[in-house]
Amino acid sequence: MPDAANSFIGPAVDGVVTSTDRRAAADHRRQETESRVAEINSLLCALDEAAAATAPKGKAPAPRSGAPRSAAPVATPKSTAFSAPAAPAIDEHENRLVQVRLGIASSLFTALQYKHPATASHSLRVALGCSAWALHKRLDDQTRDAVEIAALLHDVGKIALPGSLLDKADHLSAEEARVFEAHWEAGVHVLACCCCEARVLDAVRYAGRQFDGSADRSRGAGDDLPLESRMIAIVDAYDRMTGEPGEPGRLSRERAMAELSAGGGTRFDPILVKQFIELITHDQQALTRQVAARWLNNLGKKQTELPWHRTAQEESPAPAPAAPRFDARVLFEQQLIDSMHDGVIFVDEHKNIFMWSKGAERLTGISSAAAMGRQFTPGLLDMCNTAGRRVRDEACPAARALASTAQLRQRLEILGRQGEHVAIDLHAIPVFCQDGQLRGATLLMQDAQPEVSLEEKCEALHAEVTKDPMTKVANRAEFDRMLALFIEAHQQAALPCSLIMTDIDHFKSINDTFGHQAGDEAIITVANLLKTMCRSGDLVARYGGEEFAVLCADCTMVDAAARAEEIRRKLSETQHAYLGNRKLTSSFGVAHLQAGDNSETLLRRSDQALLMAKEQGRNQVVQLGGAMTQPSIQKKRWWNFGMFRSEPLVQTTLTTEVPIDIAIEKLRGFVTDQQAKIISIRDTRVEMELTSGNMGNYRRRGDRASAFRIELELSEQRHEKANSFGLAAGNYVHTVADVTIRAKRRRDRRRGDQAERARLILQSLKSYLMARETDPAGEPVSCAC
Repeated sequence: MPDAANSFIGPAVDGVVTSTDRRAAADHRRQETESRVAEINSLLCALDEAAAATAPKGKAPAPRSGAPRSAAPVATPKSTAFSAPAAPAIDEHENRLVQVRLGIASSLFTALQYKHPATASHSLRVALGCSAWALHKRLDDQTRDAVEIAALLHDVGKIALPGSLLDKADHLSAEEARVFEAHWEAGVHVLACCCCEARVLDAVRYAGRQFDGSADRSRGAGDDLPLESRMIAIVDAYDRMTGEPGEPGRLSRERAMAELSAGGGTRFDPILVKQFIELITHDQQALTRQVAARWLNNLGKKQTELPWHRTAQEESPAPAPAAPRFDARVLFEQQLIDSMHDGVIFVDEHKNIFMWSKGAERLTGISSAAAMGRQFTPGLLDMCNTAGRRVRDEACPAARALASTAQLRQRLEILGRQGEHVAIDLHAIPVFCQDGQLRGATLLMQDAQPEVSLEEKCEALHAEVTKDPMTKVANRAEFDRMLALFIEAHQQAALPCSLIMTDIDHFKSINDTFGHQAGDEAIITVANLLKTMCRSGDLVARYGGEEFAVLCADCTMVDAAARAEEIRRKLSETQHAYLGNRKLTSSFGVAHLQAGDNSETLLRRSDQALLMAKEQGRNQVVQLGGAMTQPSIQKKRWWNFGMFRSEPLVQTTLTTEVPIDIAIEKLRGFVTDQQAKIISIRDTRVEMELTSGNMGNYRRRGDRASAFRIELELSEQRHEKANSFGLAAGNYVHTVADVTIRAKRRRDRRRGDQAERARLILQSLKSYLMARETDPAGEPVSCAC
């Protein structure tokens, strides 16, 4: 079969014959013919090998002569009223190829052979060329099947044309051209009677259309034309230009490629033209063997998958395309899908697209004609996740839904019609038939841009309310809110929690010397350093001005102090250009959460530690709130100071509804915050000394500091009690503290003022212990302040 490889075998020599050198031209044609015969023989040998592999046992393929064709004798019926036309000389391998490829529809190709053998051979060459092209570009099996079948039968409509028109070598008149163009629709009508595959019918219908639609723009152009029809148009034109060896008007391969390139963008798809030119320069022998093996070996096993109507015995006949049955449900479903703003995509079990709605076109900018038949992959839509990373093929939502047979929802970004990525919510739904077999998936793409815009606005509003605009850390209001939540959460979980307060040293001199802009840069530098050196669970906040606070989650005071020291050291070792390459220092105060603490006491203790760091020379870390230490026992003197001890100013009993160990922890907080001095600790008796000058807000302007001695005797008691409803009855533990407060100096002339200050100390102690005054019998007493 010399025509089977005409569209993709080796190059031919230009056979232009001049009148001055006829002998040279004849020699040239003879050499060219011999070369073609040798190449065709190579192709036929490959087909023989493939045929031998599929032939039944005991039956060898017919021997092949050196000629490319062998005429098959045709038996003429003897008892007929007329003579049957002679059968055209057709190679048996050509018949085998056609029968394997078309199955029960090979009779259409046989009819075309009887009508015009040259057209039938041309169709076979075009089909083989399209098959090699699809194989070279690794198109999916469905696209290859559609383009091969459509190429074999794309000229079947020429059966309806008169023979004089098919054999005419001159240019056609306008009327003849109109009649000739009608063969495309005639071919579609012929195929519609036996073919149920819409892709094949569309490929034949649009194979004669120009790519730019200049002939009839209302009937489709450009990427709206099916891929199969655009491929057939290029291979068909190339084969007509190169033709049979020795035919008049035949062009060389180089000239034919030049003509195809010139028609790119007008008659043909320019991208596909470049691909086809790349194809015909490829290793044709390897492609020939692969195509022959596919047609004779592989396709012969898949006849049941071809889109031909069965006979009446096998299944009920399909309705004729000329009179389609009206299906109201299908019509309504199609109208619904086309009117949806969301994109709807149907894919089969191999992720091949066979439905691409108008909503999908609006979202992606990809037309339905361009998407149909292609595989749904992340690269088709330049799909990215919300972090901007491209989605890999193995993470494709459609593939995951098909593999897991479960619905999948995911927020993604795809390349939109404006050339920018847009956010979508993709919902992949596996589709099963009644027998439970997986048939594919439905993909819903919902435009999420309005939702994303609303989320961004909410996030921006939240950041405006909770973050400091200059440093981008939490502001004072957010710190106050989170401090209470931190304390509550850590108290419930019994976990340590610490607070670091820091203040930039000599900040006023920075503003005065280098300007307020340098001061702002210093504040931003400290904020960035705190964010960098703190953990993700910590909270960094700008407390006010140049002062910052750091809430350290699940962190002891030792760890918090070590972290503060590391921050201080790194800040003090770094030079800053906005300060003239000078260094910046900061002071730190650290406190940790103690039993009975609230947000006010923890903040007050850490702020007091910060003030101590400032007073002690700055650029250091001070921590407050450690455990009370047992003082060293001094040698008892022979004299007794009891005779000089003043009379008690306050003597009362306090009761708190916590165990004694909790009461001791609360007492430690009182000692630390009020800077009391422990005098002695004996068993459960504590004696301490407190100066009224350290009482903060309790001291009045102009008052002289006074020293007080506080004596506490702690004991634990148990009481049986129940609530007012008689419920929750049980044995409860209470801590009783006998408190005595007296002035340190016995001779104090302002005893009335001392008594008032002693009552203030008692009120502070009651707040820390969360206690109430009771009489010795345990009954509450009124305060005599």
